[in-house]
Amino acid sequence: MSIIEELTERIRSRGKRDQLGMILCHNGIVRGKSREGAQVSHLDVKMNERAWNAIVEEARKLKGIVGVEAQLFTGRRAVGDDLMIVVVGGDIRENVFPALEKTVDRLKNEGVTKREWLLQ
Repeated sequence: MSIIEELTERIRSRGKRDQLGMILCHNGIVRGKSREGAQVSHLDVKMNERAWNAIVEEARKLKGIVGVEAQLFTGRRAVGDDLMIVVVGGDIRENVFPALEKTVDRLKNEGVTKREWLLQ
C-alpha cells in the first residue's frame, strides 16, 4: 500500500463516513529547477515537529473537515523524490480545497526548513 493510500485510509477509518464527501491529496516532489530556473542537485529537509503537529491539528478543526494526514520526508532528497504528502478529507469542495491549500502553505512556511543545493 502506498503512503497516499495509507493516509487516505486513516481518514476513511475515523468513523465519520457519512460526513466524508471528498478527499484531496497534495504530493510535493523535488523539482529539477529552482524557482529562479537554476538546476537543482538535491534538497536537505528538516521538520519543525512542534509547528508541524500544531498546524495539522488546527487543520483538522476547520469547517467541514473530517481528517487531515501529512507526511514529510526529511533528510537528503534527490530530484524526483517525494517531499511532502498532505491528504485532507471533508464534506464539500468549498471547504476541502481551501483547507488543503491553507494547510500545505502553512506546513511549508512554518513546519519545514529546507536547503536547496544547486549544480554549479
